[in-house]
Amino acid sequence: MSMTSNEASSIITTLANKAKRSMPLLAKAQHEIRNQALCAAARHIRQRKEDILNANNEDVEIAHKADLKESFIDRLTLDTSRIEAMAVSLEEIARLDDPLGKVLAEWERPNGLKISRVATPLGIMGVIYEARPNVTCDAAGLAIKAGNTVILRGGASSIKTATLLAELMRAGLAEVGLPEDAVQLIQDTDRALVGAMLTASGEIDVIIPRGGKSLVERVQNEARVPVFAHLNGICHVYIDADADFDKARAISVNAKMRRVGICGAAETLLVDKNIANDILPLIADDLKKAGCLLRCDAAAKTILDNAHFEGAEDATDTDWSTEYLDQILSVRLVDGVNGAIEHIKNYSSDHTESIITENPATANIFTKVVDSAIVMVNASTQFADGGEFGMGAEIGISTGRMHARGPVGAAQLTSFKYIVRGNGQTRP
Repeated sequence: MSMTSNEASSIITTLANKAKRSMPLLAKAQHEIRNQALCAAARHIRQRKEDILNANNEDVEIAHKADLKESFIDRLTLDTSRIEAMAVSLEEIARLDDPLGKVLAEWERPNGLKISRVATPLGIMGVIYEARPNVTCDAAGLAIKAGNTVILRGGASSIKTATLLAELMRAGLAEVGLPEDAVQLIQDTDRALVGAMLTASGEIDVIIPRGGKSLVERVQNEARVPVFAHLNGICHVYIDADADFDKARAISVNAKMRRVGICGAAETLLVDKNIANDILPLIADDLKKAGCLLRCDAAAKTILDNAHFEGAEDATDTDWSTEYLDQILSVRLVDGVNGAIEHIKNYSSDHTESIITENPATANIFTKVVDSAIVMVNASTQFADGGEFGMGAEIGISTGRMHARGPVGAAQLTSFKYIVRGNGQTRP
């Protein structure tokens, strides 16, 4: 039986009050102590590796029985390398500079007042996620680094793994004398609790969803709390007339096929029509060998048909705005960089776009005009990740234009305050 909205709100209020009591203790803790908590948690993760694998195997088995998509199960599944990556990520976060207390700007007024803008914790974070167990550690680690407290709500599919990982993060805090309740995980998977988090204005300071389109849509529609989110990851790779063919082939395959179920996976390949006859059949063969199905516009389909390529389908209008998260790639020929920019303007989700070119002037046009959160030159869109950006980890990719944009790391999980120093000034 589902809980009522009042019952759900009461649970969230209790968690928020615990988080609020923990905040001053965490925010005033020395940077080194917060780092020690992260390193302690990393050690606990390594020591409990077998327990984590066992919990995750139970989650994965349930997901298989529920006949969930393979891309979803891939995001859910942990192995020894992924567990080690979580521990390493916490240690990398610990090595980052302290995001708190940093003077962002300072100036002096003619009346002698000295004003500075200083970074402070953002507050109480609510993180709602589905399949990815590593989000438990990434979110908790980044929150601790930036002096924030966090309330985690994992999905039912990953609840056993997430529960154990949250316990290990709390153990890291307790080991160095910091409050365990700086990290809390909701173990009840009742959907009413999501609604209670979204409407907890004054109790939760920011909501960060990590999951599929339906989850993010719900968050954006119902939230009464500020949200860091992206709805879709419709990422583009554009191969310019001045592209290096070897780079273009390698990047196209990697951007699509390295991991098809992540938000940084390319979903559309745009090719300058002036080189399409020469390069498109080569890339199509590469992608086919990697197991990718192509959905092509009429011009691209004609070129591949003439090259006796088998495995291309006709694209429909919906393909250009579809996030496949699967071994499918839409392909369109465009009229140079301006044609690519026009297509991206019409269909992009403002996540990540990449241009492959050896022409610096063309690259500059692309990077200046394309207004996605991440714009790349001669690199795979799969690098759209906070860890790859040197942030240690990320809590998500924000495609909004307020406060944080792109990978959200520890530095993006801060606010600021103004400190004004005077010497007896009064205002006339």
